[in-house]
Amino acid sequence: MKIPYVDVATGLLGSQYPLPLDQPFTRAQALSAGISARELSELVSQALVVRPLRGVYVASQTPDTPLLRARALRLVVPEGFVVTDRTAGWLHGAPRILAPNDHLAVPRVSMVSAKEGNRLRNKLTNSGERAFGPMDLTVVHGIVVSTPLRTALDLGRLLHRDQAFAALDSLLRLGAFRWEELLENVERFKGYRGVVQLRALAPLADGRAESPGESVLRLRWLELSSMPVPQLQVPAPGPDGTYWLDLGVEASRFAAEYDGAEYHQSPEQEKHDERRRDHLRRIEGWTICVVRKANLFGQNQDVARLLKSGYRAALAALPSLGWSE
Repeated sequence: MKIPYVDVATGLLGSQYPLPLDQPFTRAQALSAGISARELSELVSQALVVRPLRGVYVASQTPDTPLLRARALRLVVPEGFVVTDRTAGWLHGAPRILAPNDHLAVPRVSMVSAKEGNRLRNKLTNSGERAFGPMDLTVVHGIVVSTPLRTALDLGRLLHRDQAFAALDSLLRLGAFRWEELLENVERFKGYRGVVQLRALAPLADGRAESPGESVLRLRWLELSSMPVPQLQVPAPGPDGTYWLDLGVEASRFAAEYDGAEYHQSPEQEKHDERRRDHLRRIEGWTICVVRKANLFGQNQDVARLLKSGYRAALAALPSLGWSE
């Protein structure tokens, strides 16, 4: 189907498009503007329009900013509700805070009401009730939302353990609160669901983690009592500047890196990783354990075996390198 709103020169939506290009919109607004249901479906199919939230659309060429995200939320968040959990982290700009594979689907909005009995029930939202103190809430471009700290405390206790740990790392990475503040606030939730998990994970959280996969890899490493505690973002000299290893123990010249599909499957990225790791192995004496999605999350997870065997190999190589642990 030919879309009449596409600029031939750029391949993007152009001046014939009947809605503002910098504003999100609902299906009803699209129909009122003269875009047919079939045209809207085709715009989404051709990736000319994307759906950042359920029930909300926006031109794909529009820059993703906190203001745009807030405008999208205004279309689905009723008065008196507070945006929470993953949606709050998304609004604050926490990197890769949405659930696994949410980039392949359309996430629901997480929101709650502090008013007893005021609960939404529809397909667009995950809604409930929750108590907040004055310090727990903030306003972002007109949207009432849980603060980054309160969002971290909630996700750290309510999500599955792996996802909770990744969320804590991601929210710490924002720099909106300190690690010490996170620890100081854990006991506020004594007696609440998930506080035992929060107590265990909060002391291990670190904002230097660069992806959820890297966070979960670190958690698996920390679960191995026979392994030393890893450093994050370990620097190592390279021919054209400093190279950085995801996790490592410098004294043992052992490192582990997570190669996720998002950043490590293009031919260019694979070649860069090969050159970098070849240099670090041959010239700097590092033993590098490369972990992929199947190793970490697959049916036959073998990340513990990979880490332990890699660490043993690194220790065995130290004498030949002229080092000792």
